[in-house]
Amino acid sequence: MKKLVLTSLLAVFAATGANAMAINDNPMYRPDAGKFYSVTELNSHSENADSWMLAEKFGYGITDRAAIYVGTDFSEMDWFDGMGWNTFEIGADYRLLDEMNWKIDAYASYALNPVWGDHQPFLDEDYTSYLWTVGVRAGYVTDMWTVAGHVEFNYGNTESFNWGDDGIHTLRAGLDGFMSITSDWALLLGAEYTGVMDDWAENAGVWTGKVGVNYNIDNDMYVGAYISGEMDHSTGDWEIADGFGFGVKFGAQF
Repeated sequence: MKKLVLTSLLAVFAATGANAMAINDNPMYRPDAGKFYSVTELNSHSENADSWMLAEKFGYGITDRAAIYVGTDFSEMDWFDGMGWNTFEIGADYRLLDEMNWKIDAYASYALNPVWGDHQPFLDEDYTSYLWTVGVRAGYVTDMWTVAGHVEFNYGNTESFNWGDDGIHTLRAGLDGFMSITSDWALLLGAEYTGVMDDWAENAGVWTGKVGVNYNIDNDMYVGAYISGEMDHSTGDWEIADGFGFGVKFGAQF
């Protein structure tokens, strides 16, 4: 069961944002008050290109400082043979600091995984795990570039409020960079470490690196593509995972 929860934990990601005005995949993006936004992502992996995941995040700016969102994703292990509804997530974030170029956000989310899978009932308690997340993201934002770091704590367990059993405690920390190459094109770089804090995991952890490029259709719409790679410590030694992940994104605010 711990393996199931760990798999679910690493599959769920919590993201928050803040910048101003334009949506462009900047790590500190934030919707203005009264603005909705949507980010759709399709990704796969070079080691198993027959599998893919489709993710959607939909959010709303309550004020210029507070925002909420819902997220979900679907995956397919062998094209249309074994499709699953993996995750349903709700979250919120709040801008603690907005002084000149410096920005700090606090965020929290709650996610269920899996929701509904091949040969699995809807939210079956024997398969479903949950994940609570709290975190802080801070960044320095200019008109041309952004550097942002984040630290978050995750608690995952089986069933929705199964506090009596030992869960999984995870710490994630990362650094992201964004640079406008031209008025239309932008480059993104990121690295994140996910470490399991429980003794039974024997310090298992994963480093994930990512590089991407975006094309800004206008201030309210962008498309992007990226590749990613992993290095994990689950076997006691650091090993670079075979192959690489790749995907595309489409974001819009309205």
